[in-house]
Amino acid sequence: MLRRVTSRPHIPLDALELTGRARTHLVELDDPRCALHAAAAGPFLAMRAAAAREGLLLEPASAFRDFERQCLIWNAKYRGERPLLDRAGRALEAAALTPAERVEAILCWSALPGASRHHWGSDLDVYDRAALPEGARPALLPAEYAPGGPFARLDAWLAAHAHEYGFYRPYMSDRGGVGFEPWHISYAPVADDCVARLDAGVLRDALGSAELEGAAEVRERLGELLVRHVAAVDPAPQAALDA
Repeated sequence: MLRRVTSRPHIPLDALELTGRARTHLVELDDPRCALHAAAAGPFLAMRAAAAREGLLLEPASAFRDFERQCLIWNAKYRGERPLLDRAGRALEAAALTPAERVEAILCWSALPGASRHHWGSDLDVYDRAALPEGARPALLPAEYAPGGPFARLDAWLAAHAHEYGFYRPYMSDRGGVGFEPWHISYAPVADDCVARLDAGVLRDALGSAELEGAAEVRERLGELLVRHVAAVDPAPQAALDA
């Protein structure tokens, strides 16, 4: 059920919305409890209902995430207060890495504040709650979605049907930026426009007054990081864009 509509869905996101510093593009859902872009909420609920008819309980582990929350995640990883992993999922010791190496390690699995697709309300991390014991939480690891994993059925269902509702998975191949994330789904009609509109100037403004660990390294390489970690994703299939 939709609980609150705060904007018209057809309006392109402005700079504050693109970078997670405003919520005016979102609607709040009661079930499941999360916030999504006004244009993505209905299609997500329709997809969730279709999955339920196949015995899959599509649950968001994460949906909209604001700039402040993304900054907290970033800083905790940079300082080694949250797990820091390499591209193979192996643990790293933050204190043993140079600033450049820390930035690279974080960006493999977490977005730069202001550049997260979760800011747009178009993207979610999803799992099958029906496949977990009561009270258990997903780890969001590729092995969970691989054959034999608890979410293998969901993985196959998304591959076959997500595009029918306008969704696709942007991190299904390694393009040198974000790692393989089979749990990450994106509402293509909104996300494609956001990728095109998020440029280095918009991101630089968002980061201007942020208390960001590794800020000097990030600002020096901002253009490169934007290309590799925002633009370098799998393209949305035309079927999702047309849904």
